[in-house]
Amino acid sequence: MSVTVILPNKYQFLTDPKAMAELSNDVFPVADRVPGTIGEGFDLQSWYSAVLRTVTDEAKEGLPAGQPTHLTVRAADEFQATIPWGQLSKALFQYAVDGLPLAKGQPIRLYVPDGTSACLNVKSVVTVKIVSDALLGEDATYGFLNEVSPSLMLKGLKSR
Repeated sequence: MSVTVILPNKYQFLTDPKAMAELSNDVFPVADRVPGTIGEGFDLQSWYSAVLRTVTDEAKEGLPAGQPTHLTVRAADEFQATIPWGQLSKALFQYAVDGLPLAKGQPIRLYVPDGTSACLNVKSVVTVKIVSDALLGEDATYGFLNEVSPSLMLKGLKSR
């Protein structure tokens, strides 16, 4: 299963959990940061730094200087969390258990040990968006998007 990554300049690419972990070069037992949790994870900020070192010049064009302001993750079930970068110093993505892809919460799971809410630990992350927008503020936000397309709404109305 793939993960869509969106950089602050809107550049997007697809990757997979194993490639993300290898790129981070910072894989460790999740229990090191989330006691009692099994599996392997990688540091979010190490991974992002590695992304910036390895993407093409075209992908870097228009990237804001300095650190991002937020991380937004979206799960397969439409749950979304936007977290200020300052809360992510110990954040990690879990990508495996005993060296195997996650059976539950795949493709990756975000853990934010220093976050302001347990709701920032998001399973089944399919989109990772790095954001530079100070207007998003200092508070984390989270919840289900429940996006329904107009065509799906029409289908529902016609079935009544």
